[in-house]
Amino acid sequence: MKGVIAAGDKQTAAAGKEILELGGNAVDAAVAAVFASFAAESVMTNIGGGGLALVVDRNSPNGIVYDFFVNMPSGQVRPGMDFHEIVSDYGPEQVPLHIGRASAAVPGLVPGLCTLLEERGTFQLKDVLAPAIRMARQGVILSHSQEYVIDFLTPIYVDTPEITRMYSQSGEPWKAGQQHVFPELADTLEQLARDGVASFITGESASAIVADQKENGGLITAEDLSTYQVHHLEPIRVNYRGFELLLPPVPSSGGALIAFALKLLEFVAVDQFEHNSVEHVRVLAEVMRLTSAARPTWDTPALSADERIARFLNETHFSKYQEMLRAILSGQAAPSEPRSPREPDHTTHISVIDAEGNMIGVTTTAGESAGFVVPETGICMNNMLGEADLHPNGFHTLPPGERVTTMMSPTLVLKDGKPILTLGSGGSSRLRSAIFQVLSNMLDFKLPLSEAVDAPRVHFEDGILQLEGGIKDGVADELTTKHNYKVNRWPGRNMFFGGVHATAKENEHWVAAGDARRGGVGMIV
Repeated sequence: MKGVIAAGDKQTAAAGKEILELGGNAVDAAVAAVFASFAAESVMTNIGGGGLALVVDRNSPNGIVYDFFVNMPSGQVRPGMDFHEIVSDYGPEQVPLHIGRASAAVPGLVPGLCTLLEERGTFQLKDVLAPAIRMARQGVILSHSQEYVIDFLTPIYVDTPEITRMYSQSGEPWKAGQQHVFPELADTLEQLARDGVASFITGESASAIVADQKENGGLITAEDLSTYQVHHLEPIRVNYRGFELLLPPVPSSGGALIAFALKLLEFVAVDQFEHNSVEHVRVLAEVMRLTSAARPTWDTPALSADERIARFLNETHFSKYQEMLRAILSGQAAPSEPRSPREPDHTTHISVIDAEGNMIGVTTTAGESAGFVVPETGICMNNMLGEADLHPNGFHTLPPGERVTTMMSPTLVLKDGKPILTLGSGGSSRLRSAIFQVLSNMLDFKLPLSEAVDAPRVHFEDGILQLEGGIKDGVADELTTKHNYKVNRWPGRNMFFGGVHATAKENEHWVAAGDARRGGVGMIV
């Protein structure tokens, strides 16, 4: 075996598999897969976005986080800039979003991936870019899950003539099963292969981004791109029932919130319950409720990152909530839950482990897309400045250069100091409940990886208990009549509940599982 990979599309995974077959390590394969995802999963992520990676390898056996998420740009906020509202139709919910040039934050994906490859990989940039260039040039097949996204985000994909052309065929929207090419993106990736990361910092791609921003009411400047920094961070470490979990710190909120939820769950012998029984679901729901109730303690940006972690994850703090959990499960009233901020839903994740035991998880996003294409580049930009809930103090109020926060949380698990599992998910606030449940499925219930990923999920938020299809009807009935939950029943599996793509060691063999909710696949090389 040379390695295993799990990703959000079989074409993305195939790019990483190709590099593993050629002798690349886990980082080589992950970087190749991420670049390929800009064509294969272009409605979930793109080259104009940001990401986080968590790596365990020989040089960093205790783990290291690469933060290449997006920054607030330094351009002058002014009347007339390109920043406008659209409404996306999610079916049961109509969600306002802002798009346009001034919704784009400073992208970090290219510097981040190039830094990862240079510091942790073994292949040259041109070699790991080869699969992505070929896919963009020759074409990729749209999955059903991505067609679903295009459908409810139609206002974004028809906002400008350029993005309309990019996502249509013969004047009609790109449909699942159809092949589509991205020739300008292929040209941009070929330029990156020739010129290296400089093309996105000071070179032709950077110049094209800045010119488009300047001419069309954006905020990103040449200095924003040339001074962008990839950050190397120590992961959050939390022990859970004899396992050590590594999660990302600030700018991620998801890492700390998942860690907090696990410390609450550890208080309950959850494995004594039947999986997804009334008792089990109640525990999950109340852990999610209490984690949301505790979140305001985490959202204290005046403190340093280390101070926030120490304050939020100290035993005195979470033990108070453990006692609240015990009281709720014994029949006492639950506390009120603050409204959870809405995060970008269009996110994807890649997990890779190689034969040497090197392990990496990479989560990337571009929000919902800013609705335009940088001319002659095929570069779509993120709309991270247009997400109202990421900017509670108002749009464009962050200081220039400050990282925008994210829920993304690539997660690694170690046993006796050795990596055994890596996973991550897309899905806004649901990504943390998805990761949390897959971890518990494996570490508490000892489910095989594929079953742990596929098992029906629950999500509790804003007073509503969401139950995914596959959970017995009697469970929903009892939760409603006996325990007074407001329950929303889903007919089947749905991408609302995240998309966990994971690799793990199982019975001394490495395995991979992609989440079918978001078109995911796992491959063994």
